[in-house]
Amino acid sequence: MTRRSAPLLALAGLAATPAAAEPVTLPMLVPAPVSMTATGGTIALGRSVVLVEGAGADADTVALVRRILTAAGVDTIVTARRLPATIDRPHIVIGVGETGVVQSALTRAKATLPTQREGYAIAAGIVGDSGIVTLAGRDADGLFHAVQTFRQLAKRGPIPALVIADHPAMPIRGTIEGFYGKPWSMAERTDHLNFLATVQANTYVYSPKDDPYARDRWRDAYPAATLGELGTLAATARRNHIDFVYAISPGPTVCFADPADAQALERKFDALRGIGVSSFYVALDDIEYAKWNCEADKATFGPSGPQAAGVAQARFLNGVQAYLTAKLPAARPLIMVPTEYYDAKDSPYKAALRKDLNPRIVVQWTGTDVVPPAISIPDAKAATKAFGRKTLLWDNYPVNDYAQTTGRLLLAPYTRRQAGLSGELSGILSNPMNQEAPSRVAVAGVAAFAWNDRGYDAEGTWVTTARDLAGGDERATQALLTFFDTQHMAPTFGTQPWQEQAPRLKALFDRVRDAIANGDAPARQRAIADLGERADAFAAAPDLIRAGLVDPGFVAQSRPWLDAMQLWGRALQLTAAGLDAANQGSGTATRYFADARKLAGEAAAVRSIPGATRFDGPVRIADGVLDRFVADAPTLIVAPAR
Repeated sequence: MTRRSAPLLALAGLAATPAAAEPVTLPMLVPAPVSMTATGGTIALGRSVVLVEGAGADADTVALVRRILTAAGVDTIVTARRLPATIDRPHIVIGVGETGVVQSALTRAKATLPTQREGYAIAAGIVGDSGIVTLAGRDADGLFHAVQTFRQLAKRGPIPALVIADHPAMPIRGTIEGFYGKPWSMAERTDHLNFLATVQANTYVYSPKDDPYARDRWRDAYPAATLGELGTLAATARRNHIDFVYAISPGPTVCFADPADAQALERKFDALRGIGVSSFYVALDDIEYAKWNCEADKATFGPSGPQAAGVAQARFLNGVQAYLTAKLPAARPLIMVPTEYYDAKDSPYKAALRKDLNPRIVVQWTGTDVVPPAISIPDAKAATKAFGRKTLLWDNYPVNDYAQTTGRLLLAPYTRRQAGLSGELSGILSNPMNQEAPSRVAVAGVAAFAWNDRGYDAEGTWVTTARDLAGGDERATQALLTFFDTQHMAPTFGTQPWQEQAPRLKALFDRVRDAIANGDAPARQRAIADLGERADAFAAAPDLIRAGLVDPGFVAQSRPWLDAMQLWGRALQLTAAGLDAANQGSGTATRYFADARKLAGEAAAVRSIPGATRFDGPVRIADGVLDRFVADAPTLIVAPAR
């Protein structure tokens, strides 16, 4: 089988070619398909395409195919219900299941539709001087995912002749807006739902900690206007084949034994069912279980404590699940996050949930810590044992609402989650940042890993996401990757980060230090010249990002970091000039270094947007790497090169 091997291939400009031509290297797709085989040649879409609609293709998915074709330069789209005997131009066949025209097209391409839920097949084959591209879904969701993969293929130019058979490894994939601080706006949530669709995620949990009607005032009804906005958001999710899950956090004040509180929660859910929400979640994280909120709980469950809390929560949640089953028999199970969500050690609390909680209810778990440095299969197995079911991983990355993340965007690739976790998890939800668009850098990785953890390419996904944010422009992509490197550090609740800061920049500085300390004169000069070129690119990156090609939400939400990066870039340019002058024995080095220190001070004083993140403060740019190099530079050269 020919596997994907060149992640950055651009196919634009190739003409339609027969199957006997040189083999086409397969492109990088996010998520990586389970199976993708090249059959040789490409299919140019041209100006006119026939769209053959099979059974089960919903109107929104068909409309998406039309938009993709238009964006690829197709002027005329002719609709048909069957394939003709002669193929005189490209034909796109779409549909659900293995019947009618879809089955005929799959058979013709010797392709098989996966049997798994959300599975799909794509078969692009050359016929004469043209070709047929078949997009087949096992179900409506699978067809939508097939179309999203087709979108990635079509935007590169001619479609490579290939066969894809694909399905998700984990049934739940997406994000939980579960951070503290300023919630996303409805517009940002809409943007995020549209983005989640592109990476074949299927779940968004609405759980902003600062929504008073979901936490502090959870018993109160939403204002009509807010309820209407949530209904619009739920409709957007449905169009994107995303399960919109509403989460409520009654824990700080709930009385588990009081029927009135159960009824208050049911009234809240009834109102949300009325606007089209059918999936629900009860969050019991970040609350006390050492004391009861009411005397009725003490009378019913005994003295407060972990075990009693587990029993009370299980009984309460079982009632919620029974209510949902009665109202929405076909709905997905209730999801809950427990009070002990942060490790896999057995405890009286977990034992009570394991024993008493309805086995249908999905339990979330954050890993071996609130912010775990890594998650292994044995870790997940321990959680399965502790909670009595496979858990849904709440991954606290790239969330930046805790003190160690002050001044940071978290833009490193999604890594250190073990391939094979799909065998022990029911899914993964990423907890993103207060900044929606920058969150996509990591969330794309989370979704790609959850779809195909064994075939996940962290670096390739990272680069591809940068390219998507850059609108496909290569210079803007490289500028974004330079910026991402300055925000690579991923903290934990401890002193050691689980991802290092600025590894690309650090490698450059290490080479310069080594050349200056140990190299001969030409090696010194080459290293300093390379540093100067890299400093120029670093200083230019913010303007390239702000030039209009990069996603405008990303630019706006990253503004202080881009401002600070530009100042740091100028400081680095002056540092390189100072090293060059010192290497030549010029007295101007002192002035260059002094000016660099001044600019570094200005850069270090740039602050985050007030109120945009839970903790305001000076933004950090490659801290511990860039600032140290600028500070140390005057001491690096002790004698000029000869």
